[in-house]
Amino acid sequence: MNEVSRSAKRPTRARLLAGAAALSLLALAHPSLAQTAAPAAAPADGLAPEAFFLEADQVIQNDGENVVTAKGDVEVRYQGRTLRAQEVTYDRATGVVTASGQTTLINPDGSAQFAEAITLDDQMRAGIAQGFSTRLPGDVKIAAASAVRRSETVSELNKAIYTPCPVCVDAQGKQHGPTWSIRADKVVQDRDRQIVYYRNATIIMFGVPVFYTPVFWHADPSAERKSGLLTPKLTASRRRGLSYEQPYLQVISPSQDLILSPQLNTKVNPFLNAAWRKRFYAGRIEARGGYTYEAELDGEGHRLGNTTSRSYVLADGQFDINDYWRWGFSAERTSDDLIFDKYDISDVYAQRGLIMTDDRRLTSQLYATRQDQRSYFSMAALSIQGLRPTDIDRTFPTIAPLIEARWEPRGPVMGGRLRLLGGGVVLTRDQSAELGSSRDDPGIDSRRATAQADWRSDYTFASGLRVSPFANLRGDVYSISDLPGGEEHSEGRLLGAAGVDLRWPFFRRDGDRTIVLEPMAQLAVSPEADQIIIGYDADGPVYFNEDSQGLEFDETNLFRTNRFAGFDLYEDGARLNVGGRASVIYDNGRGGSLMVGRSFRNEPNTVFASRSGLQPRASDWIVAAEAIPMGGVALFSRARFEAETGSLRRIEAGADVNTARAGGFVRYLRDNEDVFGEQREDIDFAGDALLYGNWGVTFRGVRDLERDVWRRQEIGVLYRDDCLEAAVVWVHEETFNRTLGPSDSVQVRLTLATLGDKGYGQ
Repeated sequence: MNEVSRSAKRPTRARLLAGAAALSLLALAHPSLAQTAAPAAAPADGLAPEAFFLEADQVIQNDGENVVTAKGDVEVRYQGRTLRAQEVTYDRATGVVTASGQTTLINPDGSAQFAEAITLDDQMRAGIAQGFSTRLPGDVKIAAASAVRRSETVSELNKAIYTPCPVCVDAQGKQHGPTWSIRADKVVQDRDRQIVYYRNATIIMFGVPVFYTPVFWHADPSAERKSGLLTPKLTASRRRGLSYEQPYLQVISPSQDLILSPQLNTKVNPFLNAAWRKRFYAGRIEARGGYTYEAELDGEGHRLGNTTSRSYVLADGQFDINDYWRWGFSAERTSDDLIFDKYDISDVYAQRGLIMTDDRRLTSQLYATRQDQRSYFSMAALSIQGLRPTDIDRTFPTIAPLIEARWEPRGPVMGGRLRLLGGGVVLTRDQSAELGSSRDDPGIDSRRATAQADWRSDYTFASGLRVSPFANLRGDVYSISDLPGGEEHSEGRLLGAAGVDLRWPFFRRDGDRTIVLEPMAQLAVSPEADQIIIGYDADGPVYFNEDSQGLEFDETNLFRTNRFAGFDLYEDGARLNVGGRASVIYDNGRGGSLMVGRSFRNEPNTVFASRSGLQPRASDWIVAAEAIPMGGVALFSRARFEAETGSLRRIEAGADVNTARAGGFVRYLRDNEDVFGEQREDIDFAGDALLYGNWGVTFRGVRDLERDVWRRQEIGVLYRDDCLEAAVVWVHEETFNRTLGPSDSVQVRLTLATLGDKGYGQ
């Protein structure tokens, strides 16, 4: 027997023999932590590829038993791994390595495993650890009475606990267990399948067992994507009774997956939701759909009429043809206008396709675009389905084609930027949208072609004054058919405007703040425009207007040459738009601004609606303000006041809050006359706040103040920490929508970190 001891802890270096590679002790805890091959180059510790570093208080070589033992604060480094223990024994005959006494294995990625003792065979394919624990990516922690490594890809843990939650000791020395955990008799980790299996598993929340299953599994936390169950949705309502929806994710390939979400209801028939996604080399497709076989339902879940198939589809895709061209589509249709309300289908009115959609309207479209640094071209076809109570689908036009183009020459033209634009649209209607028209009355069909040139330049003087002259010229050709009485109308027109923008900002530095005063003015002159007149009523001419019906006069269009957003109507005459903005900006990010302005014209313009505030020679006053009074809080308001009396005609105000303990928003709107000629006043708010520790409230409301009715109310109790978010929410809807009346429901919302939620894991 040879013995080498050192009191000064002088390190010893040696060459690793073939069997001694076992000292790397590949990870028992989790397949994703094992390495499959030795690195080709020296690791960061500076050792050669086949060298190891050994440091110990004492090294004993027993030639008789062919065993080498290192004792006392042992540290072994090999191929980027570090093993620390009180004693490490290597049996040369069998190749078995045993480490004991506060054993720690640190892997190249920084992860670590801990055990009282670890044993591995000569091939590093099997081993066992006693008193085992580990920390995985995502702060996941696993502990077990014992761990057995069956092979390079399969490990077993006995009497194990799994949790991504913090386990800590407070200032008083009291230990706090995890918010939630999974305890099981046996846990099997399969590296090939990237799945963690449990036998006799119990989910424990706040120290209380809440769910038991003899078999349970979930994706490996290190897996990018893995098939398995996602977070379920539990609801109790008068409309559907007790409802349980359980999504399941099936990963078909690295570029394709499918989510099936069957919804089981106690009062109505089941509803199946499905979502499919696929990425291609040059694009992607995302599609959602749902189906049930059910009768019409009222707000209490009572069946009305015959049972039939009911379904919906929401899909879109986009593909690159080359570096400049791409094409895409969207498909949005439902067999039942109320299907999303009946079955609580979420995220319905999202942006899909090229053209933005409207709330409670579904738009299917096919489009192609080309874009480079100096030009843009798009061509699209659209079809619309309306879900509002007053919508009649036959009155919505089929839009095909819709063409837009833009081109800018390289370099300045006459000292400024020149932009050439063109476009056109064809609208076809089956039924007239006029109030009181019948199904047999044809709708107005129209065709428009447009060409436009727009020029602008900027000059900034030493005083800070900025002068921006501009000019634009536009030509339109219209062809309109199926007018009332069967008449047709064709017309060409030439439109244009010229003028100048003036801005003169003044800056002043005062301590830790910057003050900016900016007077602004715009002078624009246009010849009298030939508006397209399609008839007359008691108030005068009726103008053709398909694309400029929702005009709101505010700070965003105060200095627009033509305030009509579309092409059918055009602002003419001479007008002077004036305004001023005052801003205060602090170095710490706080600040605020106030803008006031109005418009003057040489004569009244009756093309504008009276409600817009732009019809008389002197327009309404507009006021807009925004402020950041403190970090995480932003305020805004915009209002319009009647020119002569100063009375408030429209106001919109709101606040956004985003702090460590609370987040949400509030919006208030009051309009004395909206686009439908009705007075409107409502408030919309949502948010959540932690009131005591991790406990708080979540809330949302949409209140119609004009009709004194809640469109929607939500209030619930919330718990949130680093690994769990849970809420029990009461939801009340008070509106009537055809067969659906007021309803109440209770929803359970649960998110467990690493278990099937997009916000936490796979």
